[in-house]
Amino acid sequence: MWLTWRAATQHALYAEGGFYLRERPSGHFRTSVGASPAFAEAVLALLVEVDAELKTPPVLDLVDIGAGEGVLVSHVLDAADPGLRDRLRVTAVDLSLRPAGLAESITWSAVIPSGITGLAIANEWLDNIPLDVAEQTPDGPHLVMVNVRTGEERLGEPIGAADREWIDRWWPLSCVGSRAEIGHPRDAAWASVIQRLARGCAVAVDYAHPVDNRPAHGTLTGYRDGSVVTPVPDGTCDITAHVALDACAAAGERAGAISTALSTQRDALRALGITGARPPLDLAGHDPSGYLRALARASEEAELIDPRGLGGFGWLSQTR
Repeated sequence: MWLTWRAATQHALYAEGGFYLRERPSGHFRTSVGASPAFAEAVLALLVEVDAELKTPPVLDLVDIGAGEGVLVSHVLDAADPGLRDRLRVTAVDLSLRPAGLAESITWSAVIPSGITGLAIANEWLDNIPLDVAEQTPDGPHLVMVNVRTGEERLGEPIGAADREWIDRWWPLSCVGSRAEIGHPRDAAWASVIQRLARGCAVAVDYAHPVDNRPAHGTLTGYRDGSVVTPVPDGTCDITAHVALDACAAAGERAGAISTALSTQRDALRALGITGARPPLDLAGHDPSGYLRALARASEEAELIDPRGLGGFGWLSQTR
């Protein structure tokens, strides 16, 4: 069966029995949440900042969009002080079933709640929102079709007006054979987050690239069992593509965001206290166990801010 990449990915990941309704993400790829509890501690630090800016509302929301196994919100709850924890309303948003053992205080939902007052965070969510792929031909961009069983591709019809408008603005195609991943479904998804934010901050963290440095042939990738694989949309692997966060930022502003910050995870986490600094050597002399723990923590933090790895992720932060 031949489908557009958007339709094929939607079916492979989210249809009945699809990859994300069947599999746990931690078994297939490494994320910042799984790399270290320090990531959750940084999110908690950001939540505390938002709380102060909102002048400590009686109920403070923490919404994790694309929550996976609920690890991030669980770690944030564990690390929060009792006073903050008592005011927190925590919602984990995911299409999969509620994980066993998740704290009862965490609401598990398939939809993003409205009226969020606090922090909404989407860590590696936008990259899994399906999109179409277009390839430049001598007579203009055409949709790329994919065989859902084999991953084989062929060119389909010319793209429509909405796709053409998005490509012209956000991913201009310079030569025959170049490709664009048409990101307006992600723009709309992010705009829906901003629209549900009554007061506070929304953050998207993802693989990203800017409009002046888009990859010529796209970023469509598959993951299975911790390895990169050919992206075949048959439901046996994750299918992902990097995010045009600058386009999402513009959509967020149209949806009502009043401030926007685009940065890297390295810069964002360092501002939240994640530095990767090694402990002083003299600690090893009087507290060897403490030194080893601090050294392990420094190693975890270094992975989170490594500019060649997780630290190179894009961070989009917008407020209302």
